[in-house]
Amino acid sequence: MENLPQDPYMLLSVVNMKLRDEYSSLDALCEDLDVDRNTLCDKLAAAGFEYLPEQNRFA
Repeated sequence: MENLPQDPYMLLSVVNMKLRDEYSSLDALCEDLDVDRNTLCDKLAAAGFEYLPEQNRFA
């Protein structure tokens, strides 16, 4: 996660943009960026966001 923003709101913005523009799923994003899915989800969950697979975004 060192190449992603540490601030949860900036992280949310970057991840949602990448999910919208570049990746069809959270798993694809995590695999390509070599990011642990649980770590990413936990960081965003701590700020009140959860992944919505049907929308392919965090909200």
